[in-house]
Amino acid sequence: MTYILYALAAIFEIAGCFAFWAWLKLEKPIWWLAPGMVSLALFAWLLTLVPSEAAGRTFAAYGGIYIVASLLWLWLVESRVPDRYDISGALICLAGASLILFGSRA
Repeated sequence: MTYILYALAAIFEIAGCFAFWAWLKLEKPIWWLAPGMVSLALFAWLLTLVPSEAAGRTFAAYGGIYIVASLLWLWLVESRVPDRYDISGALICLAGASLILFGSRA
């Protein structure tokens, strides 16, 4: 369930941030900000549903998922294929996120 929450949170965060990007950089109309803000609120709410005793650990582990989702966005929405450095970096970040999620705690 944690992975589903993280994946959904990533979609909403990237979509929300992209709405602002599109408004500022791609000259989309200002109304693009309204669904962007709703999307960012959904992102924040979804992260609160992740079962964890510490918000910081939840956010840190989410970072790896966010990076992979961002590269998928790059590829699927922006039609730019991630290169070997993108993919290598994402794998390193996922390894770090896995340590945070699954490391034994004292």
